[in-house]
Amino acid sequence: MARRSVRRRRSNAARRARQARGNALLTVAVGGLVLLALVVRWLAHHLLLVAALLAVGAGVSVVVLRARVRARQREFDARAAQLRHIGPFLTMSPKAFEHALADLCRRDGCTKVTVVGGAGDLAADVLATTPAGQRILIQAKRYGPRTFVGSDDVQKVNGTYRDVHRCDLAAVVTTSSFTKPAAAFCAQVGIRAVDRQALALWAEGRGRPPWG
Repeated sequence: MARRSVRRRRSNAARRARQARGNALLTVAVGGLVLLALVVRWLAHHLLLVAALLAVGAGVSVVVLRARVRARQREFDARAAQLRHIGPFLTMSPKAFEHALADLCRRDGCTKVTVVGGAGDLAADVLATTPAGQRILIQAKRYGPRTFVGSDDVQKVNGTYRDVHRCDLAAVVTTSSFTKPAAAFCAQVGIRAVDRQALALWAEGRGRPPWG
C-alpha cells in the first residue's frame, strides 16, 4: 500500500508538472498573439508613418550607395591617372602589374575584367570583355630590361587561351621585350605581343590597346 501511495503521488506530481508546462506554453502563445495583434493594429493606424520611414530608409540607402560608387570611381580615376606614364609600371611587383593592366582595360571600355593570375592560372593573368564583345586573355610579364619574354611563354598562352579560357583574343604584355622567336610565333598565331614601347603608348592613350 505504501508503495502504491508513493507511485500515485509521483504520478500526480508528474501530471501537475506537465500541466504547468502546458499552461506556460499556452500563456506564451496567447501573449505572442496579443502582441502580434497590437503590432498589426498599430501599423494599421500609422500607415503614413510607416511609409514615410520606409521612404527615408530607401533614400538613405540610395545616398550611401551613390557615395560609395563615387568614391570607387575617384579611386579608379586616381589609379588610372598614375598609369599615364611607363615609369610606375617599371617599379611594380608582378601582382601590382596585373592589377594595373586590368585598370587600363577598364579605362578603355572593357567590362567583366578579372585578375586571375597566380598559381595554376594556366597562362592567364587578366581576363576581360572588350568593347566589341570579344573575350581577351592577357598574360602579364613584369620583367627587367635584360629579361626577355621567350617562346615558351607565348606558346603556353597559345595552348590555353582558346580551349581552356574560352577567349577570342590573347595578348602578352611586358615591361621588357620579346625574343625574336617569341615575336615571330606571336605574329604567326595572332597573339598580340605588347612590349615596353607599345605598353607606354597604350598607357599614354596614344597607342592602340591589345584588342585594337
